[in-house]
Amino acid sequence: MATTTSLTYKIGGELEINRMGYGGMQLTGPGVWGDAPDRELAKRVLLSAVESGVNFIDTADSYGPHTNEVLIREALSSQYSDIVVATKGGLERTGPNQWPVNGRPEHIRQAIDGSLQRLGKEVIQLWQLHRVDPNVPIEETLGPVADAVKAGKILHVGLSEAGIADIERAQQVVPIVSVQNLYNLAERSWEEVVDYTAERGIAFIPWFPLASGPGKLQDKIGALAEKYQATPAQVALAWLLRRSPNILLIPGTKSLQHLQENLAAVKVELSDEDVASLTA
Repeated sequence: MATTTSLTYKIGGELEINRMGYGGMQLTGPGVWGDAPDRELAKRVLLSAVESGVNFIDTADSYGPHTNEVLIREALSSQYSDIVVATKGGLERTGPNQWPVNGRPEHIRQAIDGSLQRLGKEVIQLWQLHRVDPNVPIEETLGPVADAVKAGKILHVGLSEAGIADIERAQQVVPIVSVQNLYNLAERSWEEVVDYTAERGIAFIPWFPLASGPGKLQDKIGALAEKYQATPAQVALAWLLRRSPNILLIPGTKSLQHLQENLAAVKVELSDEDVASLTA
């Protein structure tokens, strides 16, 4: 018998959001470079997401770069009192699909102030370190972040592509309330982090949640999609919702139709047996 899945989560124990959110990365040009080719459509997608119940929007200063945050401000600033906007910093952009890491404190300080300005916000509700810089101690990288928290510029802090050791080192500098790592049915190398964060009340935000995987897995997903009269993407998202109660989903799309399909995944309640068959 299927277990009813809680569809809300409190980030940092206080920001209650719907677990089905929206990621803005696809609302950019090819290679996540440049503005959305159709800005008006991109704004409609963002508005439609919020009107459909999404109250968690994920972005980053590197998407565009910078254009995604501006787009979100233009589309959603009138909704800011009802939604949580999370952004990230710690990468540079040198061209399409190029993402050099920069964890130097001066870059992080500029990234935070730049995001505040582009989003048109006085406080960033969730700021996430986009990558841990192997050339800069994480304590140094997070120094300006802790300062921004004390100054009231940032409410909560998260990490991205971080392991347990990174989380524990970061926690010595500033409380960590979320971890955003690559995770989906086909890519499960961060299983330990999913469980670690769940045990400690830290949100886990999978990026690239809709990757399919090897043929055998695709066959299973296809069969379950037929069984539940759902799309394969909805089955993949439904599995993530069942995987752990701290998982927050941010599937992105530039299509209004795909947006609604993704959001409908919350209605797919997989049985325990079907969850187990996908997890095995």
